[in-house]
Amino acid sequence: GLIFWLIGFLAGDKEGAKFHLNQGLVLFIGSVIIGAVGIIPVVGTVVSCIGSLAILVFCIMGIVSACKDEEKPLPLIGKIQILK
Repeated sequence: GLIFWLIGFLAGDKEGAKFHLNQGLVLFIGSVIIGAVGIIPVVGTVVSCIGSLAILVFCIMGIVSACKDEEKPLPLIGKIQILK
């Protein structure tokens, strides 16, 4: 969860870095929410498993996008902007 802070610190004011920093922050917040939902018996466990798999896939997609220097929004969460 701290990797997005490291990216922000090392990249400075680069616009592409800010994009990926935002995507990482949204993934981190989503991960925390999914973890909290996982506390609910049965239904929470199912939702948590599916959500955790989705977070993993989105993380991999984000890493690939960042390595290619692309600003490709992630599915479902790509339009959420926390950082301006």
